[in-house]
Amino acid sequence: MKITIIVEKTKTGYSAYAEKYPVYTAGKSLEELKSNILEAVNLLLERAGKSVTENDLKIVLDLPQFFTFYKVINAKALSERIGMNQSLLAQYIKGIKKPSPTQTHRILKGVQQVGRELANVQFLP
Repeated sequence: MKITIIVEKTKTGYSAYAEKYPVYTAGKSLEELKSNILEAVNLLLERAGKSVTENDLKIVLDLPQFFTFYKVINAKALSERIGMNQSLLAQYIKGIKKPSPTQTHRILKGVQQVGRELANVQFLP
């Protein structure tokens, strides 16, 4: 079972809520938030004798939040990789412009491709 978790940036960190479940929480970091939301969802499901792991959570971020949390992702290099104007991607990241669903998918596809490539990298001993 996948539970969608919507994450929002706040002045003090992050807040989150689960779609279709009455679960809300907050955390100072994204890692703390994930731990808190997992605990909250499991407390709710405990009555039904069910439990979930972090793999059962689908974390949904907007672009500015993603690039704030994953600073290791270089926006300039990503824009070149996906064939998007660097200035346009920067405007999406800063929240100046909102990407269309097609543009959002294009960016996500590029990020996921980088993730798959990194997952397969091996270093020489």
